[in-house]
Amino acid sequence: MMNRFYTAAVLIALPAYALSAQAPIPASTYVMKAGASDLYEKTSSELVLATTTNPKLKSFAQMMVTDHTKSTADVKAAATAAHVKVAQPKLDAVGAKNVAALRAAKGTARDRLYVTQQKAAHEKALALQQGYAANGTVPGLKTVAAGIVPVVQTHITELQSM
Repeated sequence: MMNRFYTAAVLIALPAYALSAQAPIPASTYVMKAGASDLYEKTSSELVLATTTNPKLKSFAQMMVTDHTKSTADVKAAATAAHVKVAQPKLDAVGAKNVAALRAAKGTARDRLYVTQQKAAHEKALALQQGYAANGTVPGLKTVAAGIVPVVQTHITELQSM
């Protein structure tokens, strides 16, 4: 019985240990990646908002636009306060490819593709936010990243029901 308890405790602590064992993430890298992630979320969601007839998906996409607009503003404000250079966000290669695929898809195929892309994008975003919150180099940005984590987790929970 006690052995199972220790095994469970180790398994629960493992993700936190893995995060703490990572190398520090430079602030400029975090800001760039967070901006690209948010831009993808907003762009892809605006595409779906314009075409979907699914009320649940429409509601989710609107939440994405609202929440990711806020997280972009929060990261930018914290970076500016810390004198970290903030460039205009741009899509990374994966985000650009995903947006192009969404533009090419139509109807319910677009809806399904959007959900699939969102699941992968949110797992990546969660890892970025958790990683910076644990190992970031700028305290204000670490605080913002830690505050974004539960929002991304909520999005992941919503996506699991789609």
